[in-house]
Amino acid sequence: MSSSLPVPSVQELAKEPLTTLPPRYVRSDQDPPFTSNATSLPPLPVIDLQKLLSGDLTDSELDKLHDACKEWGFFQLINHGVSSSLVEKVKIETQEFFNLPMEEKKKYWQKEGDTEGFGQLFVFSEEQKLDWVDMFFVNTLPIHLRKPHLFPKLPLPFREILEAYSVELRDLAMTILYQMAKALGIEADYFKELFEEGRQAIGMNYYPPCPQPELAIGLNPHSDAGGLTILLQLNEVEGLQIKKNGMWVPVQPLPGAFIINIGNILEIVTNGIYPSIEHRAVVNSVKERLSIATFYSPKIDGNMDPAPSLLTPETPALFKTMSVADYFKGFFSRQPQGKSYLDVLRVQNENESG
Repeated sequence: MSSSLPVPSVQELAKEPLTTLPPRYVRSDQDPPFTSNATSLPPLPVIDLQKLLSGDLTDSELDKLHDACKEWGFFQLINHGVSSSLVEKVKIETQEFFNLPMEEKKKYWQKEGDTEGFGQLFVFSEEQKLDWVDMFFVNTLPIHLRKPHLFPKLPLPFREILEAYSVELRDLAMTILYQMAKALGIEADYFKELFEEGRQAIGMNYYPPCPQPELAIGLNPHSDAGGLTILLQLNEVEGLQIKKNGMWVPVQPLPGAFIINIGNILEIVTNGIYPSIEHRAVVNSVKERLSIATFYSPKIDGNMDPAPSLLTPETPALFKTMSVADYFKGFFSRQPQGKSYLDVLRVQNENESG
């Protein structure tokens, strides 16, 4: 994976009595954070995992899942089976981790030439505009991908709770992926081969109150690189917005639910049937917002391509076959601009350049 330049802590910056936003955070390049007439838009689909897994009603819930993935690329998951006490502990410990004194946090700051630790991803120049967020990014599974100075050195009990959470979320990701395979009519073995022993990373986001929220962005519009993202919102503050029909739709997280979204790799594997959707985070002037995104991707030493069972003469492969490692190398070497990276991987681009 490529590197990202170290950046100042936004959390520390926000402790100063700022009335105006520092220039590096002013984002005149972005759509304003306010959406027009968001109330007229339908809410995000809600999928009940217990219904999905139980014998009865399965088909209608499976149809709902299929439609949510096709039409939205996002849904909220209720009755997901991850223990609420574990989720509660994760929330408390994450909040405490961000509240550590700066001296402590420096131990976990991004090192030059790395993306893991505290900081921001995709910062390639000192002039580049920044997001109004402090992020802590860490590889969690498989264990051999963990950096010795990061995960194993996290304070207790945070480390043990994160360990338990990462295992639970890996299992949940596989359960969801198998259900998606079923909805698409893809052999479960194809998904098993691709995703079992997959790579998991966790990104924790802290968005402090912002003096001029209408000028800043919490997280640049992007689609996620991996297969599946499972987002846990730590408090009741809204901030996530997804792009639907050219508009930014705010997501209201349901208590106890996870927000699930399709990443680029699933768009490739499903040959475009399940699209990855652009989303962003906006900030506000009075409240902090915290979230934890768990990214689940195929195993790093595998290859990926559109699932063969989805291909017919009428629906040929839209994306080229490539190794998972090369895909990530390409993704992390450029600043994400919406879904531009996915366009590079489309088959017609290859034909056009030939």
